[in-house]
Amino acid sequence: MSLLEVQSLKVHFPVNHGVFSRVRAHVKAVDDVSFSIAPGETLGLVGESGCGKTTLGRAIVRLVEPTAGSVLLEGEDLAQMSGSALRARRRKLQMIFQDPYGSLNPRMTVEDIIGEALDIHGLADSKSVRTKRAAELLKAVGLDAAYARRYPHEFSGGQRQRIGIARALAVEPKLIVCDEPVSALDVSVQAQIINLLQDLQHDRGIAYLFIAHDLAVVERISHRVMVMYLGKIVELAEARKVIRSPKHPYTRALISAVPQVEPDTKRRRIVLRGDVPSPIRPPGGCHFHPRCPAAEKRCLTEAPVLREVAPGHWGSCHLAA
Repeated sequence: MSLLEVQSLKVHFPVNHGVFSRVRAHVKAVDDVSFSIAPGETLGLVGESGCGKTTLGRAIVRLVEPTAGSVLLEGEDLAQMSGSALRARRRKLQMIFQDPYGSLNPRMTVEDIIGEALDIHGLADSKSVRTKRAAELLKAVGLDAAYARRYPHEFSGGQRQRIGIARALAVEPKLIVCDEPVSALDVSVQAQIINLLQDLQHDRGIAYLFIAHDLAVVERISHRVMVMYLGKIVELAEARKVIRSPKHPYTRALISAVPQVEPDTKRRRIVLRGDVPSPIRPPGGCHFHPRCPAAEKRCLTEAPVLREVAPGHWGSCHLAA
């Protein structure tokens, strides 16, 4: 059984215009997306800025309201919940944010930041239990328990992200949405945070939806990789299959931009023409066809569906085989 099952999820933001603020159009940030995550699995989500990755992650945890579709966590639809029912289920589902400083309240100590989650879910019945639990969580993410009395501005970016991870772990979630958690960090610190997330997954069986724009980072941590373009999923498979045998031309372009470890290995850089089209008025047919180097006539009018183009390998392209 899947831990998370996202079915036909849509997030459309209205675009108002005129004196009376009438809705003239919608930004289709997430447009009919479906996927699943198994317990203890890491699903990587990659794509260019503006493709809808962060909106998808926020819709799953209900920081953004879905327009349509369902988000099933252990069979319960979070998209239909509100109030205390949703708050209770959020214990199983947490989020780590991109900005490790902006996501922490600068007026709260580290103990209070971590303890706030414990208070909300009633997991600490006394001050001493709260303090002890905060110290345990700091040690779990590689920080000294004495840091509990300090404030966020006293830490480096990597340390702040560790605090954010400790806060997410406080309620013992089964799934964590990681929204570009290492993109704001130095390369050496990125590796430390990735190692930490992998160790926590091994020890606690946590599942991750790992959102990033860097395919090299996603390949390292993910069991499967999902590629998103203009609000839609265009490819989904095991990480090694996506990297070694991409089926969608957009994925091939992303891979060609990844720096190579072996400089002697020649890889042709694929430069896509133009910019990402507006999600308000996406192109007809295949959304990628205006930039695709292999587009055919039918790509202009026929929208491809996400289908299994090879065993365990899903692609949304007329030419995938």
